[in-house]
Amino acid sequence: MKINIILLSAFLIFGVKLAGQKKLPVIKAVSENVDIKVDGKRIKNAWTIVPEEKLDVYTTSGKKVTFYTDSDSISYNLKPGSVFDFIILKGKDSARTQIKYEPSRLDILKNAGKYNFSDDRFIPKFAYQSQDNADLKRIRKDLKLDSIAGNGSELSKIFNLMHWVHNLVRHDGSSDNPTLKNAIDLIRVCKTENRGVNCRMLATILNECYLSLGIKSRYITCMPKETQFDDCHVINMVYSSELNKWIWIDPTFNAYVMDDKGNLLGIQEVRERLVKGLPLVLNADANWNRNVLQTKEAYLENYMAKNLYRLETPVISQYDSETWKNGKSIEYVELLPLDGLVQEPQKKMVKNNQTGVTFTNYKTNNPDLFWTKP
Repeated sequence: MKINIILLSAFLIFGVKLAGQKKLPVIKAVSENVDIKVDGKRIKNAWTIVPEEKLDVYTTSGKKVTFYTDSDSISYNLKPGSVFDFIILKGKDSARTQIKYEPSRLDILKNAGKYNFSDDRFIPKFAYQSQDNADLKRIRKDLKLDSIAGNGSELSKIFNLMHWVHNLVRHDGSSDNPTLKNAIDLIRVCKTENRGVNCRMLATILNECYLSLGIKSRYITCMPKETQFDDCHVINMVYSSELNKWIWIDPTFNAYVMDDKGNLLGIQEVRERLVKGLPLVLNADANWNRNVLQTKEAYLENYMAKNLYRLETPVISQYDSETWKNGKSIEYVELLPLDGLVQEPQKKMVKNNQTGVTFTNYKTNNPDLFWTKP
């Protein structure tokens, strides 16, 4: 009797699911390409019909989504946490499709605005290698940086060097890092092998150029909320003595950021304004590899909103910082918002047995310690 009841229950559940599937909205299509309009913006060929998928999911943070086939259309108003299932019928094939709400990276960042300014856990004091260092002197001389930086103000030198590195070295995010990671050797490898380097190496080159001219700078690894990720971005924080503040400098995209009054902003200010929804202005000539112009929406509100969740920087800004040599020790500090996923341990030390390098990582929730002036 129990077996019969179980079988009957299973049949009833299956029958309810089957009936539910039959009631799903259906739109027809001839072509496999679908246009999608999100909140009034239509994107051509944004979706491909794949009947082989059991459930093809389109995620968006938009409020109203419309799918347009070459024969039909369907719209749905989304809310946080909602999903909408429908079927696209292409000939005899049917593709079960789902529109699913997913918060945007900007939404995620806006929920990560809280820090602890009272966090007094120990982190090392940041330091900057003197321009009198022999290696930095060599960089300044061999790369003819005085000529490139020019005789203008400190700010003009900062921007001239950024433009120069951006135009000299191609960005290639999929490239392997060379063994020697300093400005002279990185530039030499790129010229000799006709290759590019990733954003970290571009920021490394520019960082050493600034230090060689006595301009305080650090490179900053900008990371998403997730601890496991495929993409992050590295830019420079550069101290302007003229403005008495840090400013945002990105050699990969030839980018800097201002407020609506034209004031230059630092990384922390850009993050705060994104969280609060305040105006931001991206320089008009921001671009990728000198041929793809960047917009504020794509660069700041999408890409960098994703990558400004967590921030990490070396304790000592110096020549050849990331050329791994046996016995070398390097320290990093990570700035985490209060809702960061992994807050502990506050200090972690790991030795890489392959390179012989010891890495020490500190964490803080206090932005005042992280952004301290030199």
